[in-house]
Amino acid sequence: MKTVIVAAAVILDQEKVLIAQRREGDVQGLLWEFPGGKVKEGEDPRQALHRELKEELDIEAKVGTVFEVNYYEYPQYPVLLLVYRCHLERGVPKPMGCRDVRWMSVAEMKNLAMPPADLPVLEKLGVFRRS
Repeated sequence: MKTVIVAAAVILDQEKVLIAQRREGDVQGLLWEFPGGKVKEGEDPRQALHRELKEELDIEAKVGTVFEVNYYEYPQYPVLLLVYRCHLERGVPKPMGCRDVRWMSVAEMKNLAMPPADLPVLEKLGVFRRS
């Protein structure tokens, strides 16, 4: 089975992190995740993330360095998750391609249902915020 490459963003604003809730009918519907999406064939992951943030949340962000990389085998297909540090440049996040979007503290996020591939990112973020 072919591995799906997904690019996601860690966007911080003061003590809050931007997260999005998947739509009810989607795979893993209603789970909360770091915003982003699938990288298309031949697409640079950073460009894909820039595109996905515009399509899903109507924002423009500067995509920075890699924050975390995680490989996870879901029953449907394996995923290689590339998570980048990003900086919000323009727009106010709104749910265009997702059910909801919120700014939350890491402590608040620990109580949310999230996809398994995102959990190591949350753990690293918790360590990152304490240092």
